[in-house]
Amino acid sequence: MIGRMTGAAARGLFVALLVLLPALVLPGVAADSTQISVLVALLAAFLTFVEYNSNFPSIMEFRDAPPFNRLRFASLFVTVLLLSMILRGATEPTLLTGALTSVGTIIGNAVDFPYSPVRLVVLMLPESANPELVASVRTSAGLAYLISLVAMTAFLILVRVMNWPARKGIFNVWVNLPLFDPTVGGDVVYRLQRDARVNIALGFLLPFIIPALVKAASDLIDPITLQNPQTLIWTISAWAFLPASMIMRGLAMGKVADMIEDKRRRTYADADTPFQTA
Repeated sequence: MIGRMTGAAARGLFVALLVLLPALVLPGVAADSTQISVLVALLAAFLTFVEYNSNFPSIMEFRDAPPFNRLRFASLFVTVLLLSMILRGATEPTLLTGALTSVGTIIGNAVDFPYSPVRLVVLMLPESANPELVASVRTSAGLAYLISLVAMTAFLILVRVMNWPARKGIFNVWVNLPLFDPTVGGDVVYRLQRDARVNIALGFLLPFIIPALVKAASDLIDPITLQNPQTLIWTISAWAFLPASMIMRGLAMGKVADMIEDKRRRTYADADTPFQTA
């Protein structure tokens, strides 16, 4: 119990640190913005602690199948940290922020080609946006998209090469998929495979769809302004993280479906094997 509580508390602290990162790194953050960040960080830490400290699952998927959630958290943490450092360098340049900005600029320019997700994010900006904002958005989007691709590639290697999650022993579907009811809606394998395909398809399309929807809705509602550094950080981070997270979830659910199907096949094979006596 003590070990579970300690682990839950540590996870809660890391989540709170993630929420507070932009406010801690960026200079000249307004007091009201800092207070809101602290409130959100405390709430996120409390919810994370309650989720991981409980014996029974509630909403956190693959809670007992590391490193799925650790990899997703690490990718989001690195994205928010690097974007915060780059934007800090715009007003308080250092050798580190200059190096990160240069790397991000190279990556952003490399992936900013016609019809790419980064190009669509840049086109999402209003025509009156100044060149500095356009360059900042391009750099941030390119770097965040690259981090998401690295995280997806690492998880794909874990699934296909390192046989995640079977390498950890018995996989409990109920604990790791608390929102999935195996008693409703037909065959479990078919439903898992269907959900996997839907998640992968949406994860692939969202980086293209989100900027298009924002651009189309800009004439009806006030568009999201990215002039505020914290808004820019969280908008770009969510744009890159959510699709990657959905693709990773789809890969995980597809792997679980394959494991169940393989278990069934072996069970049927054992049942068909005639009983032999010496």
